[in-house]
Amino acid sequence: MTPATNTPVIGLVRVSTEEQEASGAGMDAQEAAIRARCEARGWDLVEIVREAASGKTLAKRPELQSILARLENKTDKHRPQALVVAKLDRLARSMLDYASMLERAERRGWSLVCIEPDIDFSTSSGRMMATMLMGFAQYEREIIGERTRAGLAAKRAQGVILGRPRAMPADALARLRALRSDGLSYRKVAAALNDEGIKGAQGGSWHDGSVIKALRRYGATDS
Repeated sequence: MTPATNTPVIGLVRVSTEEQEASGAGMDAQEAAIRARCEARGWDLVEIVREAASGKTLAKRPELQSILARLENKTDKHRPQALVVAKLDRLARSMLDYASMLERAERRGWSLVCIEPDIDFSTSSGRMMATMLMGFAQYEREIIGERTRAGLAAKRAQGVILGRPRAMPADALARLRALRSDGLSYRKVAAALNDEGIKGAQGGSWHDGSVIKALRRYGATDS
C-alpha cells in the first residue's frame, strides 16, 4: 500500500560501477526524484542510501540487505516503513526479482514505492499490476522447477546417481592406495578394483579418471 503522510521512508539510489558512484553520474538524478516524490507525498525521508553494485543478484548487495534489515526490524519503533526507488531497474534487473521484493514487502509489513514506472498500489490498477507481476514470478519459478525435475529424471534414467557424494569406504581407499603404491597405472588400478568388486564413493565402477580424483580428494600423494 502507498505510505501515508509523515510515514518514515528510506531511499535507495544505485549505479552499476564504483566509478559512476565516485562521479555521481546517475545518482544525483535518482536522489532528486526521490526527494521530490517524498516532498509531494509528505513522507519523512530519513535517509538515502547510495549503492554501487552490478545488481546481478539481490543477495549480493550489502547496502540493500542492510536496508531490508532496517525495514523489518520490528523492535525499532523508529524504523523506516517504506523503500523508495527512482526506477525499477535501480532496484532489480528482472521482473522476477522485483516481484519477489513485492511479495516480501507484503509478507513483512513494509511498502515498496517505485517512481518510474509510477505504480500506485493504493489503486485498483496498481494492485492489478502487482498481482500480475507476482503471477509471472510464480509462473517462472514453476517453470524452473519443472525443468529441474525433468533434468534430474533424465539423469536418473541414464543411471547417474544424484545427491551428495558418499564417503569413500575405508577398505576401498586402502586397496586403491595399495595398488597405486605397487606402481600400477591409473588404468590398471581401476581395472583391479573393478575385478575385485570394490565400488567407489558413488557405488559405480572405476576408471582412470575416478582413480585420480579419489587419490587427490582423500589425501594421497598424487597431484
